[in-house]
Amino acid sequence: MQAIRLAGLLAAISLGLVTAPLQAQPNTTGPIRLGLIFPLTGGSSDMGNSALVGAQVAVNEINQVGGYLGRPLELVVRDDMADNDTGLKHAQDLVLKEKVVATIGFCNSGVAMKALDVFQNNQHTLIVPCATGTAITAKYPAAQSFIFRTAAPDQHQTQFLVDEIVKRGLTKVALLVDSTGYGDAGLKDLEAALGRAGLKPQAVVRFKVGVKTLEDEIKELRNSGADALIGWTVGPEQGVISASRVAVGWKVPQFGPWGLSHASAFNTSGGKVEGALVVQTVLPNIFLERNSTFLRNYNKVRKEQPIGSMMSAAQTYDAVNLLVRAMFDSRGDFSGPAMKKALENPSGIYRGVVTTYDRPFSDKDHDAISLNMLWLGTWRNQERAYHYKEDEKRATVIRRKQ
Repeated sequence: MQAIRLAGLLAAISLGLVTAPLQAQPNTTGPIRLGLIFPLTGGSSDMGNSALVGAQVAVNEINQVGGYLGRPLELVVRDDMADNDTGLKHAQDLVLKEKVVATIGFCNSGVAMKALDVFQNNQHTLIVPCATGTAITAKYPAAQSFIFRTAAPDQHQTQFLVDEIVKRGLTKVALLVDSTGYGDAGLKDLEAALGRAGLKPQAVVRFKVGVKTLEDEIKELRNSGADALIGWTVGPEQGVISASRVAVGWKVPQFGPWGLSHASAFNTSGGKVEGALVVQTVLPNIFLERNSTFLRNYNKVRKEQPIGSMMSAAQTYDAVNLLVRAMFDSRGDFSGPAMKKALENPSGIYRGVVTTYDRPFSDKDHDAISLNMLWLGTWRNQERAYHYKEDEKRATVIRRKQ
């Protein structure tokens, strides 16, 4: 037993996880169970399965060097199928029945919003690595909230896109937005971002998720005289937008949030997403050792080309590591209040895949990603890449949260 505890301590030191003395740690044994809730089947499964692999890569690495003081991490996985009621049921199951230490989950904003009360009311730590709806971390004041996030909020993504459009001298922006709750919230953020730039949408068209073509809608937007297109929806429908734009022959630049970078967008469009412009927190980068090592380890767990969603995978990988560091900072007290305090007051920095995290959370802000940390990506030669090629080398200068 002493050998196991020593191995765990050495693991913690090697990962930079702990500054607390060994005697401050609990003497409990057995695996530490972490809940995972992702859409592993259905239209959002590309980001859900990538997130699962990201979590597994992190757990494999941590367990290989001793876990948490000799206790291995164990993932308790649930498939929410991108369905609000299913996600709520799984949240209740993990928190109230399985009694996992903490939960990492949700790729769909609507699913997350339906389940948030379960975590908040039970003071249970939740880190959201994928879902980007602005309201997720705004529903409760950070000072009282147990909800954290390692994904870029839609409020930042919309502002980033509008800033890029203004930089290009474009002023007539068409919006093609799905009719889900995600679309409703995204449209609100888009209109606010355009308003801050002194612009109004040239035209707005809504559509239902599940469509196979949007050619008529694209023609309507083209006829409005728009000089730019922002499509706001999830991966498969982003692919439909791209394919329909090409079919109609409308050659204005196409912009989109991170869903445009999912493999489902590429596959649904038959590769016609090529050249589309998309918000990214992380991209494949041979100049970053942490980045390339992560992709190699991802490939050991799951071989796919292109990866379903590199952002989902990397943001989840970082979420697991931030959570484990908080476990050490809390000196083994895994209660919600103790974990909240530890996440908001880390003892050191964490060099992750997405960025280097230097106090990513505080009692005033539970979003780890700020506007200055975003990149403009594109599809190039069947893979996600930096739109501005010089950004690939500029990324070696870490963009920390502001």
